[in-house]
Amino acid sequence: MSLKKIFTRGLWKENAVFKLLLGLCPVLAVTTNAENGLGMGLATTFVLLCSNGVVALMRNIIPSGVRIPAFIIIIATFVTIVQLVMEAWTYELYQALGIFIPLIVCNCLILGRAEAFASKRPVFSSLVDAIGMGSGFTLALFVLGAIREIFGSGELFGVTLFGAGYQPMLLMILPPGAFISMGLLLALMNKFENR
Repeated sequence: MSLKKIFTRGLWKENAVFKLLLGLCPVLAVTTNAENGLGMGLATTFVLLCSNGVVALMRNIIPSGVRIPAFIIIIATFVTIVQLVMEAWTYELYQALGIFIPLIVCNCLILGRAEAFASKRPVFSSLVDAIGMGSGFTLALFVLGAIREIFGSGELFGVTLFGAGYQPMLLMILPPGAFISMGLLLALMNKFENR
């Protein structure tokens, strides 16, 4: 499989959020605005990239009987790094994402890519896969967060888009708004793909 195909399938064909419906807990919980979605997506991408690289490097060393616990320890190491860096440099984002940062450890996207791809492929292919999957995940969180922020508050990244007369749809920044937005995006993507 070519590196281009490995990269692009994470963006569309096997997008973790819109196609595989993986990692929906943080997707629906933290995407109240575009900044939170982007922050969580980048944090997850960093963990995915680093853990895929280490798993691919150690794929012939890790015994098959302890493969999953070893992957979880590797992933937890990078999640801890992300958590400490975010707490030190982006404290407001760290507070907004809250418990969902440590929960990256059990994100099925990361563990799934370690098991299904990185443990069977060379390092460079695993890194390309991680960048593609992480970019698709980040894009999905950003789009969902941006839609919810635009309709829920009339802003995007704190910039007012519609003026003082805009009546925001409060529902969009509440939990039901996440499900409604996600459902509409899934329907739109399916309609687009069926064409």
